[in-house]
Amino acid sequence: MRAHRSLSAEEARRDGESRLDGSPAVICEGIDKRFGHTHALKNISLQIGEGGIHAFVGENGAGKSTLLGVMAGRVAPSHGRVQAFGSELTLGDPRASRAAGIVAIYQELTIVPALSVRANVFLGQTLSRRGVLSEGAMNERFEELSEQMNVELDPDARAGSLSVADQQLVEIMRALQAEARMILFDEPTAPLAPAERGGLFRVMKELRSRGNTLIFVSHNLEEVLDISDSVTVFRDGRLRVTRPAAEWTKTDLVQEMLGGHLQGGAREGGDGAAQRRLPGEAPAVRAQGISIPGTLHDVDITIDRGEIVGVAGLVGSGRTSLLRALAGLAPKASGSLWIGGKQVPWPRSIRDALRYGIALVPEDRKRDGLVPGLSAMDNVTLSSLAAVSRKGWISARRMRAAAATAAEQFGFDPKRLDDEARNLSGGNQQKLLLARWAHSRPTVLLADEPTRGIDVGAKEEIMNTLRGFAAQGVGVVVVSSELEEIVAIADRIVVLSRGRAVAKFDDSRQQIGEREILHAAFNLEEQDAIH
Repeated sequence: MRAHRSLSAEEARRDGESRLDGSPAVICEGIDKRFGHTHALKNISLQIGEGGIHAFVGENGAGKSTLLGVMAGRVAPSHGRVQAFGSELTLGDPRASRAAGIVAIYQELTIVPALSVRANVFLGQTLSRRGVLSEGAMNERFEELSEQMNVELDPDARAGSLSVADQQLVEIMRALQAEARMILFDEPTAPLAPAERGGLFRVMKELRSRGNTLIFVSHNLEEVLDISDSVTVFRDGRLRVTRPAAEWTKTDLVQEMLGGHLQGGAREGGDGAAQRRLPGEAPAVRAQGISIPGTLHDVDITIDRGEIVGVAGLVGSGRTSLLRALAGLAPKASGSLWIGGKQVPWPRSIRDALRYGIALVPEDRKRDGLVPGLSAMDNVTLSSLAAVSRKGWISARRMRAAAATAAEQFGFDPKRLDDEARNLSGGNQQKLLLARWAHSRPTVLLADEPTRGIDVGAKEEIMNTLRGFAAQGVGVVVVSSELEEIVAIADRIVVLSRGRAVAKFDDSRQQIGEREILHAAFNLEEQDAIH
């Protein structure tokens, strides 16, 4: 570990100024914010120099995104003041922040899918001459923005047809059209494939070279250290420390975020953690010949009670499609399915899958998993309202007791059961989804990217939660883009490539490593390239 001491707030401030041009882009003083009983920001004072890339890191709920919201005018603090480029901001007013040159780009993009790319770039800021809309002027400006960012997008394409990565570029172009001097990114890489992340970073570096100030929140510490000029760590609503990125290591960041050493870690292969099937016992679920036209091709998978099966592969390999097919969410899927040794019709709906005991924690928890406007308690218990009903009437007392029992297993504070799901951190939202299935106890739990967009500490909690499901006899299937997570948690691993199962590993017979998984994932593609 690299030896260093923590910089004081004043030293960090001076360092940020001397590293760049001495001009502060934003100054936050005494920012305090409460959401009901939650003290989200506690006397935050921070100064960020102009013209660099600055990262905010910390556990979910540490205050990172809330501070971005204050800067963007989306969140009005309880106390404090903010200056941007020498001007005092009217807090809680997005127009004031935008007028000062601050634009935020959130995980939930604000693209209008039915409009063209060009129309989205000039949304709310169309160009006109003498009161008449000027298509020519907007075409010229679009070309200028494309050249400035060194990107190529079809201005006439429908925005909804673009990849998430390209939609992000459209949002950045819109920000530049709004003359943004500071762009705030909240988890910009969470939905992106590695190659797409590289494209985003190239654009971010290009913007930095042109003098823009960039602030971004990310749970991927490798990318934070790779692209940032400076890093600020938050913990429990407080700003802990700011240092130049060159002075941090990943281990240092984790320790500062968690206030100590990260507990737990990867499980060694061959430890016999899974409850292996007894001779003559049928697997919990066996599926053969799973196919989706153009996506999956004749995939087989077996899931035993009490084991964790990892599904690995490159982006586009069919991992999510496999889980959606098993969960009844792929209408064109086909295959043969056995539940406890008995063959049943292929699930054509979520209701079918749930009747078989197959539950899904989806990749996009906000869009496909939670009901954002409902309370945490409602989100937990809606998986089995019969369990909290009496003579056909839902019992509020039973509902609260059941939700508290399920949620407490995953470290969710029962005092927050009345909070709306939309107001919870990503880690707590994921805990709600897991608590939902602890409430109804499925035979098999399918977890698609369960730790995406979640901080280091919460990731370990989620991994231990999945192990807990397995220990109670639930068969668990995990899809993750983070191979180290698959290796750490899985008893068996199925590797997909281009919609086909190309390799299977069993940790009771062999040590599973990332290298072997990657070799298997790339092997089919290499063969296809040769032929």
